Amino acid sequence: MHDTKPHLLSSDFPSISRKPLAVLQVNLGYLCNLSCVHCHVNAGPKRTEMMSRETIEQVLALAESANIHTLDLTGGAPEMHPDFRYLVRAARDRGIEVIDRCNLTILEASGYEDLAEFMAAQQVQITASLPCYLEENVDKQRGKGVFRDSLAALQRLNKLGYGQPDNELLLNLVFNPQDAVLPPDQHKLEQAYKKHLEDEYAIVFNHLYAVTNMPIKRFGSILISQGRFDAYLALLKDNFRAENLDNLMCLDTVSIDWQGYVYDCDFNQMLELPLGAVAKPKVHISELHLELLKDASVATAAHCYGCTAGQGSSCGGALAAVTV
Repeated sequence: MHDTKPHLLSSDFPSISRKPLAVLQVNLGYLCNLSCVHCHVNAGPKRTEMMSRETIEQVLALAESANIHTLDLTGGAPEMHPDFRYLVRAARDRGIEVIDRCNLTILEASGYEDLAEFMAAQQVQITASLPCYLEENVDKQRGKGVFRDSLAALQRLNKLGYGQPDNELLLNLVFNPQDAVLPPDQHKLEQAYKKHLEDEYAIVFNHLYAVTNMPIKRFGSILISQGRFDAYLALLKDNFRAENLDNLMCLDTVSIDWQGYVYDCDFNQMLELPLGAVAKPKVHISELHLELLKDASVATAAHCYGCTAGQGSSCGGALAAVTV
């Protein structure tokens, strides 16, 4: 696999500074039941990296000391971590909102049949990847049979109340482009998703998040192999919108990897870009002093144009109302 980091470090991306910390995004490990083409963490069934129980306790301690309101759990498939349920219960007992970034198919996998019921009981927000509402496109990007399993999982969640207009259980879907292009207008795409999924499969959900593919790890390596990496970077930079800078998720979030090291965002974590607030190459959660983050600079590189291009992009979808 090609290393994308050397292609990204030389950048004129504007400097940005932190706001008060509100969200911990925690990568529990790279084990996953899928190996998606667009995956920026190279997750898959053969990965063995897993966060230790000691580090999980440190995450909870930081969440309490920093008065964090949201714990955002990622992977891999975060649900495959043996302490996933322990962490969710512990966070909810502390009054912290929990987001599970779910690939949907895990809810249909052997040994996880009661997972959806557990998350409903804990009032976990589910943000689920569904890169298209057409079977051919989803299976091409994520693997044969993934679309059908995803539909079954969505129907299971709907029966539990997720995504229903009269229920507080939030179910949000995530769209990723099939190629090296910017996502279409999020609002219009959400309406198309809602109409198709309800008309064809009686599936409902709350919101759609349109997310830009980042030119790092697996996706970036593919672009290098195809000789399209520079063109994609140019596309992102040409569509830069300065008004997106104030809404970037890295301003009030830190990302914690499976070993407990802290980064400004999940993408920086994958590139091993040190936390902008300190000079050390790596800062462990056990060493993190919250005062260091106050008004601190965020580490940036050329991939950051992916979050600011067009309508903008974050783990919560578009940053602007319309594209240009």
